[in-house]
Amino acid sequence: MNEKELAEKLNSAKAAEIFTELYGGSGLEAARKRYAALITDMLKDGNEWGDLRIFSAPGRTELAGNHTDHNRGKVLAASIQLDSAAVVKKRKDNIVFFRSTGFPDVEVKLTDSYGDPDLEPKPEEKGTTEALVRGIAAEFHKRGCKIGGFSANADSIVFPGSGLSSSAAVEVLFGKIFDSLYGGGKRTPLEIAQIGQIAENVYFGKPCGLMDQTACASGGAVAIDFEFDDEPVLKQINFDLAAAGFVLCVVNTGGSHADLTADYASIPSEMKSVAAFYGKTVLRELNKEAVLYRAIELRKKLGDRALLRAIHYFDENERVYDMSIALQIMGKEASDAARMDTFYYYLKLVNQSGDSSWKLLQNVYSPNNTAEQGMTIALSLTKDFLSSKCSNAGACRVHGGGFAGTIQAYIPVSAINDYRDCIEEIFGAGSVTQLFIRPKGAIELIL
Repeated sequence: MNEKELAEKLNSAKAAEIFTELYGGSGLEAARKRYAALITDMLKDGNEWGDLRIFSAPGRTELAGNHTDHNRGKVLAASIQLDSAAVVKKRKDNIVFFRSTGFPDVEVKLTDSYGDPDLEPKPEEKGTTEALVRGIAAEFHKRGCKIGGFSANADSIVFPGSGLSSSAAVEVLFGKIFDSLYGGGKRTPLEIAQIGQIAENVYFGKPCGLMDQTACASGGAVAIDFEFDDEPVLKQINFDLAAAGFVLCVVNTGGSHADLTADYASIPSEMKSVAAFYGKTVLRELNKEAVLYRAIELRKKLGDRALLRAIHYFDENERVYDMSIALQIMGKEASDAARMDTFYYYLKLVNQSGDSSWKLLQNVYSPNNTAEQGMTIALSLTKDFLSSKCSNAGACRVHGGGFAGTIQAYIPVSAINDYRDCIEEIFGAGSVTQLFIRPKGAIELIL
């Protein structure tokens, strides 16, 4: 395929429809250029167009449910236009070669020198992309699926350390590739998410919950109830933020999630220590009243932060339910006034979620690095802006795992340019990113 033929393919009506669905109308031209570059690089290596497969897996934004999933709680999340995309060719050997813009090449041999599967965790790969590849391949193998090698030329626009789940996007991207190339495309989004979580927990070495992978794999806005680990309940929700006259955005404060594993791990650990005090495994097996009834004993044995984080869990779980219902009401037939009243109630809950994460969950900054508090500054500036410029019409909250990275803000469309100027004066040009909730999760693009 020559350059002209590729341009015709990417400028076709079908490609325009696919790219607009994934990236929004404003992202159409950027998507064409991005995929053209990835495909061209693969063709330069002597590959044929007919041998190439194209995949995309989105990042996600957490709308509510901050640190509830690991204690079998409820979460409201949505996939976004920022994604990891890859052009892939199946290989005849058992080597996965993964090249991603801006990162070192990754090469993983899935078999040993005798041709037998080599899929056990390797200590030297802990914390690396190699660990994720091996872990995902291992899970497919355990589930009776054939595995094999592939070469991938990839690019991620989910900026790392941002709380938009760049790692989960890559995990479900690998899962979708393995499933499409070798598994007949039979795995559900939930199963691909579970495979990614196991790889991150066991092979990569990070004790994450299942929310990130589920949102990235599923697509759209989704309410997830993790009461039952093996079979979380998913409910897709129609969420048209633009119709309400607001913009959803994240502010990248410049902090990195690197070296914060211990901070993340302390949250599920402390929540589960409260559950263990009652002989339970997770907080979902308790209620707030029972915990507060023995607050004096809990404080003495576990400390105040564990109790505060448990209180956050119970309150946040209720908010997820209320916010999910509010979005469902907005999606139904109702008067404009009724929809807006419901949306302002939703925004009130968003603010409550942010305050709870800030004060009770305490994941706005790392206690081990109090000199870096970019998220605290961003939240303070946003609250001031909404108060002075928007008559408090809007909301903001901690986004994702916390401790560093991004905050989330709902800004009236009429004020978004002023908000961007206000925030980027402190955090730099491009620190404010407008999000588009895309309806598709991890997919193979058929152009």
